[in-house]
Amino acid sequence: MASRLEEGFCCSVCHGVFKDPVVLSCSHSFCRDCLQSWWAGKVIKECPLCKRRSSRSEPPSNLVLKNLCESFLQERGQRPPEALCSLHSERLKLFCLDHQQPVCVVCRDSRTHSDHSFRPIDEAAQDLREELQTSLKPFQEKLKTFKEVKVKCAHTAGYMKLQAQRTETQIKEQFQKLHQFLEEEEEARMAALREEEKQKRRKMKEKMEAVSREIAALSHTVRATEEELRAEDVSFLLNYKAAVERLQRPLLEDPQLPSGALIDQAKHLGNLSFNIWSKMKDMVSCYPVVLDPNTAGPTLVLSEDLTSVRAGETGRRPYCFERSDHFSIVLGSEGFSSGTHSWDVQVGDYTAWGLGVLAESVKWQEDIAPGLWRIRPDGGEYSALSPSHPEAPLPVQRQLRRVRVRLDWDGGTLSFSDPDTNTHIHTFTHTFTERLFPYIYNDDTLPLQMLPMAVSVRVEQQE
Repeated sequence: MASRLEEGFCCSVCHGVFKDPVVLSCSHSFCRDCLQSWWAGKVIKECPLCKRRSSRSEPPSNLVLKNLCESFLQERGQRPPEALCSLHSERLKLFCLDHQQPVCVVCRDSRTHSDHSFRPIDEAAQDLREELQTSLKPFQEKLKTFKEVKVKCAHTAGYMKLQAQRTETQIKEQFQKLHQFLEEEEEARMAALREEEKQKRRKMKEKMEAVSREIAALSHTVRATEEELRAEDVSFLLNYKAAVERLQRPLLEDPQLPSGALIDQAKHLGNLSFNIWSKMKDMVSCYPVVLDPNTAGPTLVLSEDLTSVRAGETGRRPYCFERSDHFSIVLGSEGFSSGTHSWDVQVGDYTAWGLGVLAESVKWQEDIAPGLWRIRPDGGEYSALSPSHPEAPLPVQRQLRRVRVRLDWDGGTLSFSDPDTNTHIHTFTHTFTERLFPYIYNDDTLPLQMLPMAVSVRVEQQE
């Protein structure tokens, strides 16, 4: 229901607040567009209200009314209209607790709200605001969480791109080394082939030159003798003695091709790929455990080949599910749920390390103790820890430089030994039921190094 004040600013044609009002000679005002629409198709231009004929087809603007309408619209936009009861046109001053809606004083006394409870509008609004704020809080917290995850996702996406670029570079470098090895090996074998060809060509040339000289000598003897045979009797007899002497020169044995004259293709082509592959083993390494950079703590730096780890400044890595941001630990990239596995670690003179295995169920939790079996240096000595036994000292007599970890998952043992002296250090016994990952802790700036396995090539003959 519009107020009388608002009615005074409304056009009688469109019933809206005047827009660009114009005034007719009869003093009535209308929106310019409304008046033109009213006059459209009409021969006589008359006032829509009083029907008085207008003397102008383009009536003048009512600037005073236009300014008043603009002020009214501005004020109405800044001050919300007063809410009135739709039934009684009275101000809504009360809130019905039973119907959960604002009402006026007339509604309160009506039959509809008989025996209902009411509160003043301001009190009810305050109570419901607090209640709604309480209900809104989990949504606000959830929204905050989603926004934080979105930021982490964006950070992770950028880090993924960096990871892909670094990994691509390292892959290319590794293949470049292999390409270089193959190119050098190819060149060496081609050089050996060319050298053999050169030597055998030289020998064959010498042989051909010797044969050619003998052919020339024999040809001369044959021609001279044949000429003597065709000579007159007297001439033949005069030269007979010389001819006989020529034919008495001992003949050489029949010429033979030198042995091994042909290229030894078998030497150059026989098992070529296998021989190259066997030689390649001297330039490659195989590690029983490769570290997983996605599990590395925020203060750890891994080598490019993922075989050593040290403490250092890495820059902030993005959050990922596999990483624990609370420990200076890194896990092996492969977990074990059966079989026997062994790996050696170079610990050197460092005193801030730990080695063992970690259960898959706890590797992403803050408290990893329920799934950890490990040994470590402890104040100049060594200690062992497992889920079933608290920290306990170990009877190690000398400082360890290397440690061998051996997991027999099916047999339920995890043992540690010193490979330098072949001395047993400690063995955990447990019935393992889940996948276990190699566990490495390092809080030292010097690296812990995974050691490679010996690589050999064995050829077995078929029976």
